[in-house]
Amino acid sequence: FYSRAELLRYLKEQVPQIFCLKTEPSPQEEEELMQSRLFYHLECFLFGEDPQEGLEKLKQGCTSSQLCGRVFKEGETVYSCRDCAIDPTCVLCMDCFQDSVHKSHRYKMHASSGGGFCDCGDVEAWKIGPCCSKHDPGAATKEKHFPELYERAEKLFRVLLHYVTEFLVWEENLELSAELQPRYALSDHMLKHRHTQHLLTRRGTLRTCQQAKDLIRSNSEHISLQPLRVEILHAAVMAHQTFALRLGPWFQKIISYSVGFRQAFCQVALETSTDRDRPCLISRLMLHDARMFKGARKIVHELIFCSMLMETEFKRLFAIEFTKHFKQLQKDFINDDHERSISITALSVQIFTVPTLARQLIEEANVIKVIVDTIMDLLREHLDVNNRFFFLGYNSDKFTRIQIIFHDLRYILISKPSIWTEELRTQFIEGFKDFLGLLKCMQGMEEVKRQFGQHIAVEPEWEAGFSLQIQLRHILAMFQDWCSSDDEILLLAFKECHKVLMQCNNQPFHKESTDYYMCKHILHVPPYKVSQQPVSIHLPISRLLAGLYVLMCRTGAIGCLDYPSYDYTQLAEHPLRCVVLAAQVSAEMWRRNGLSLVSQVYYYQDVKCRDEMYDKDILMLQIAASKMDPNHFLMLILLRFELFDYFNGSCSSKDQVRIMLWCLTSVMFPGERYVPGISQVTKEDVTMREVIHLLCIEPMAHSSLVKGLSENESHEIGLESVITKVATFKKPGVSGHGLYEVKKERLVEFNPFFYHYSRSQHSKAEESQKKRRTQESNDKALRPPVPPAFCPAFSSIVRLLCCDIIIHILRRVLQRAAEDRATHWTEAMIQRALHLIGQALLEEKTQLEDSTVEEVSFDFSLKARKHGKSVFLLLSKIKAVPSLEAQKDMIKWVLQMFEIVKCLREKSSPTASMSMETTKPEESAQDKEKAERKRKAEAAKLHRQKIMAQMSAMQKNFIESNKMLYDNMPESGTQGDCAMEQMELCVAIGPHRGSTPAEREVLTCILCQEEQEVAAQAQAMVLTACVQRSTVLTQCRGKIPTNRADGTPYPLFMPPELAVGTHTGSCGHVMHATCWQKYFEAVQNTTRNRLHAELIIDLENGEYLCPLCKSLCNTVVPLIPLEPLVFNYENAEIIGQHLTLPRWIQIISVRIKGLKSVTQDNEGQPDFRSILSYGVQEPRKFSDSIVEMLVVCATTVHRVGLQTAPNELCPRVPLMAWNTCAFTIQAIENILKEEDKPLFGSLQNRQLAGLKATVQFSAAQRLKSSQTVIQRHFSDMFGVLLPAGSRKNTPSLLEVDFFHLLVGLVLSIPSLYQEEAVDLQPSAVSSAYNDLHILHLVTMAHMLMMYNDNNKDFPAVAGGEETEEARAAVELCATVSQHTGRYKCSSSSYYLSVKRGLEPFLRCAALFFNCLTGVHPPEELFITSQGQMEALCSYLSLPSNVFQLFQEHRDPITPLLQRWCGSPAVTKALKGNIQTVRYPRKRNRLIDLPEDYSALLNQASHFQCPKSTDDERKHPTLCLFCGAMLCSQSSCCLSQLDGEDVGACTAHAATCGAGVGMFLRIRECEIVLMASRTRGSTYPAPYLDDYGETDPHLGRGNPLHLCPERYRKLNQLWQQHCILEEIARSLEVVNVMFAFEWQML
Repeated sequence: FYSRAELLRYLKEQVPQIFCLKTEPSPQEEEELMQSRLFYHLECFLFGEDPQEGLEKLKQGCTSSQLCGRVFKEGETVYSCRDCAIDPTCVLCMDCFQDSVHKSHRYKMHASSGGGFCDCGDVEAWKIGPCCSKHDPGAATKEKHFPELYERAEKLFRVLLHYVTEFLVWEENLELSAELQPRYALSDHMLKHRHTQHLLTRRGTLRTCQQAKDLIRSNSEHISLQPLRVEILHAAVMAHQTFALRLGPWFQKIISYSVGFRQAFCQVALETSTDRDRPCLISRLMLHDARMFKGARKIVHELIFCSMLMETEFKRLFAIEFTKHFKQLQKDFINDDHERSISITALSVQIFTVPTLARQLIEEANVIKVIVDTIMDLLREHLDVNNRFFFLGYNSDKFTRIQIIFHDLRYILISKPSIWTEELRTQFIEGFKDFLGLLKCMQGMEEVKRQFGQHIAVEPEWEAGFSLQIQLRHILAMFQDWCSSDDEILLLAFKECHKVLMQCNNQPFHKESTDYYMCKHILHVPPYKVSQQPVSIHLPISRLLAGLYVLMCRTGAIGCLDYPSYDYTQLAEHPLRCVVLAAQVSAEMWRRNGLSLVSQVYYYQDVKCRDEMYDKDILMLQIAASKMDPNHFLMLILLRFELFDYFNGSCSSKDQVRIMLWCLTSVMFPGERYVPGISQVTKEDVTMREVIHLLCIEPMAHSSLVKGLSENESHEIGLESVITKVATFKKPGVSGHGLYEVKKERLVEFNPFFYHYSRSQHSKAEESQKKRRTQESNDKALRPPVPPAFCPAFSSIVRLLCCDIIIHILRRVLQRAAEDRATHWTEAMIQRALHLIGQALLEEKTQLEDSTVEEVSFDFSLKARKHGKSVFLLLSKIKAVPSLEAQKDMIKWVLQMFEIVKCLREKSSPTASMSMETTKPEESAQDKEKAERKRKAEAAKLHRQKIMAQMSAMQKNFIESNKMLYDNMPESGTQGDCAMEQMELCVAIGPHRGSTPAEREVLTCILCQEEQEVAAQAQAMVLTACVQRSTVLTQCRGKIPTNRADGTPYPLFMPPELAVGTHTGSCGHVMHATCWQKYFEAVQNTTRNRLHAELIIDLENGEYLCPLCKSLCNTVVPLIPLEPLVFNYENAEIIGQHLTLPRWIQIISVRIKGLKSVTQDNEGQPDFRSILSYGVQEPRKFSDSIVEMLVVCATTVHRVGLQTAPNELCPRVPLMAWNTCAFTIQAIENILKEEDKPLFGSLQNRQLAGLKATVQFSAAQRLKSSQTVIQRHFSDMFGVLLPAGSRKNTPSLLEVDFFHLLVGLVLSIPSLYQEEAVDLQPSAVSSAYNDLHILHLVTMAHMLMMYNDNNKDFPAVAGGEETEEARAAVELCATVSQHTGRYKCSSSSYYLSVKRGLEPFLRCAALFFNCLTGVHPPEELFITSQGQMEALCSYLSLPSNVFQLFQEHRDPITPLLQRWCGSPAVTKALKGNIQTVRYPRKRNRLIDLPEDYSALLNQASHFQCPKSTDDERKHPTLCLFCGAMLCSQSSCCLSQLDGEDVGACTAHAATCGAGVGMFLRIRECEIVLMASRTRGSTYPAPYLDDYGETDPHLGRGNPLHLCPERYRKLNQLWQQHCILEEIARSLEVVNVMFAFEWQML
């Protein structure tokens, strides 16, 4: 292209061909066309050669930018250094922060609202460490210059940027220029309409487009306040607009190649137009911003970010352009429907916060005046006739947008200048004057008048005024800070402020002044009553004046002020009215004015506003007190509090008595000295005092302290620098948070009438400190603290405490109390009077100690002793008033202080004169008190001993009547002679099994409170229970098998991976079955009408909450007592000689075969009934109630476990009962091992009761089911151990879990004893042998499957004698090697591997047989979880060397081994050719989390949703089960689950946790617990800051670190299957108004 015309001609031809095709191409095809036919040719012109070659040459001569400039997306985590950042808006992106020095500093992290960019490399943003390691300029070489290249770039950029601008600011009625008019007519038009987020286009003829436009506009009017913006554009125009947008990212790419390109682009964008009335290109784009759709705005903003904001000089020029159009841009934003983050006005933070740029803008463009004028223009409509704001009926959305402009004023004032130029002074004062004009409109606005007689009808608007006040809070402080940096400015500002205050038209002195007399003093002021006349709480100019006055005192500029020209009575008038108004509202004199006034007074004194409201009013009163006669000042206070008559002899009204408290409190406030400039204190001292008084209320968490302290413009409160000086930190436990407690030595600084206390805080603090002093055996007197000295300018304030009026006030108050007329005084009044006297005496004492008596003019003690009814005498008198007993200690202390001051004046020794009067009586009183306390303590000790003896006796009786609860306790074993017998009988199965003791268990129903014995024939008693699917033990997470009846081995055979199991847990609470049924029916009836009840319990699936503990339950387990048994050892020995393992296998095989061949005559078959000859008995009979509950429980287990419809006749019902029994035991064994607890004696009562009930329920299940079905199940399971006679699809040993197999075989073998005519079950001896042989067979099969385990952890033993175990292992290895043809493995390593891998199986078996038989286990299993193998083998009747099993049963096991190894799958596994489950199985825990939360945020920042290409905010969420990172709450990752749309987390939980999930939402820093598609809850994350607190949503932004104890608690929550319970409890506590769609998470 040699000219602009040629370039435009080329675009005219190519652009419509790409974007006006009849059939729309895919985005990828469109991108390829655009790259090959447009961008490639543009780049060829730019480089003058092939783009790749030109780019290589350019890169060789260019350096990378020092500025990062990464533009933040919404929700992206950003970091700010509290130590080094110039202001809080200076932030770093994640990558720059990780590589910077600030990582080791005090930093904060928060989520970006979008639109900002990284300040890495900006030297004006950081005190130190402005660059990370990647952007450190180091020894950067100077960039080469390519004049021809940059000249071409400037030409190309000029044409293209004009092109982009023209089409982005395109209006509907414009026509294409002749240069771009298409050669052929395009009949198509494009309909373009926009709504908040999206641009939508439609193609058609002009007529169809017009019809569609009318339809859209008419329909949208009914939905939103204004119709959607709809335009009809020529198709060619739309094509050029589309390409103009694509040029934005292309520009970004090109200018990132070189600084020269960037400067050329900036030059073109900012160059003035030939038409002077037309702004530059970038200004045109800015001015059109509000009319662009969201995508176009983002492109323009990002273009500005990567160009003009990256170059210092062009940033200045852009800032001037931005300021020039500031007012128009803000007006457009006010009328816009987009958020601030995607408005061009959001760029102000990037410009105004740069210190040098801010000062230049003040000097060159008077930006302060521009911003204030803009605010005033926008708020002008709210001015009333008196030129004051009145916000009745304001538009809240518009008003919120106007408030955002105040942020820009704050940005400008963030960094005060160190050097003032004349131009800066002039422009600042001009801006300050305009700001005063704004404050003038607020001064006295929204006046209120006390309502009499009738309550106010309509609450007046007040929020808008206080919103303005909150926005101005920091701005007022910043203006004062700027003024304080230059004496000339400070003096000018004060005079201007005073001038404007005098101009305000709400002056107090419209009436003539009147004389008021008291104690021979005359006050000449106009009459005014707050309770009768209008009063306003908004006085920003008065308060600003007070602030400036104190600054002048601090800097010494006060000496240049002309004092006589200021009327301090007049200056104090309005602040005093505000203080009186707050007092009257607190005294409930304004109740008829409604809540609006109460709210205003609350915020007036609240930490959010008090700095520039309440505190400044107190400050102005102090200024007046320092300049006025103290008597006149106090008279003015009494007059405005409407108490003048009260102290002049008139009788008191009810209102006067109520307001007296606040008046006395207000008299104390002028003496409030903890303000820099008032006294010799620093900001640190002020913060310390605030912290002390907050902690005197109660110990507080760091976040609570932060909320109680006011922050500066940098959001800092200075707490860290002082907290260690005044408080000690107590670390948190597993729950709760860390607390700060005030140090004991700091309590002397406590002031019970601290002026920032609310009424409730004052009461709490007083009560807390009195309680503490009582515990420390001190008196209850809460003495006033010794205050710091006033600065010279305010030293005269102390005169208030010794003037005539204060003496008169105190004497009058004390006199009323001495007369003891209850209607004229209250105890609180006396308390405040005593505090004032104490303050005065402390001041006098301090002055006397620092100076000679002659130099001290402060004479309170002398005046207080004058007259007949002196203050001193009245104090002595009221000490005897009974109703003042609580103040006795304080009165005593005050009298002592009088004596001390008197001695100081007389220069005598106070201790000598006081020893007889006060010290000894006090000491004797204390001795008596101590003796009394000692006597009471002895009596209490005897009483406790008596109660403990009674409790011990009751406990013994309880243990005797409830032995079942204590039979697993180590202490519950029998003593003496029975001990040896019991030790011998600690065997659960086989011929030496112990007896089952006869136990009588009487339990109380939690519903009807009636007791009942648990018996087989009695009414059923049931345990509440919750059945749930679980993947806690899975070895193949994310692979959950289907549970359909399609031939899969589950649930008949549980795979060894334990992919998903069915867990039954109980809270241990017992009910009658009938009581539970009534309760359940009532729950169903009442809950259906409850709001969002389905979120808490699923009624259709039988869920309910335990009536007692509110745990989530979905069934009940019937309590079945153990059958007492005295084992016949002689009979067992005889039978044992015949019923050997080979004989038993033969009998069982024949019985199974006979039962299968139903059509044949089994009578002739040998051994068909031999099984019966070893002992049979009648089966147990249960009551109908128990049988019914067995069905209820079994049906629930079947329905939940298989996720199928309830069907009690399904043949898989008994299988699921056995499976839940086995899986629950495995889960409990896993918990005990994980927590390193003994196998027995460690379970909670609820776990133990639930486990026993589940085992007995599973054992009784065969009695309710079809015996034929049970027999078939036994036959199929037994076929795994005896492959020869099994069915074809029986799985191999590799495909089954051996403990599930053991439980199934043991619980189903009694069905083999069933005869056609008679119900039979094996005798105790037969059962003992059945259990023994099944256990032996299963154990040996299990040991064989460990042959191929990787034994690297157990190297072969070198040298030494081989043990018996090792020899047995060698023999087994040899046998297996013969069958598999594999080389022998190391015998020693194999032995150790088997020993370790078999232990979990034996532990589970011990738990199972203990609950099944009730035989007491060995004591060793109660003591430790380590080295249990021998005790386990003993209890399970196994040889201590388990390899002996293969030697003892050599004959029957040899052919079995051959068969087991003969399975192709087993052979491959034993040879190591296929991957199998390793034993012991891996114990699952929650994933390992990094110690520093920043690492997680870093991981989240690099997360990219695999299904999304846009840059919209994502919610990266981490699965704590498997570590998968998911994209939650996003439409891009929706998937189908059973025909329903669900979010990524819900879909993942279905496969990873069988519907249960535990996720960490990284950017929100909170845990999400999920139990189903419709239920979930949030839970505190295990990350704590240095103060022991969690930080949900990173609200505080402090560095977070992993708390191992809390993470361990989360792990327990999961492993103990309590997630459902936790969710139900949290939902029950929280009243849900709007249901959260958990399925979309």
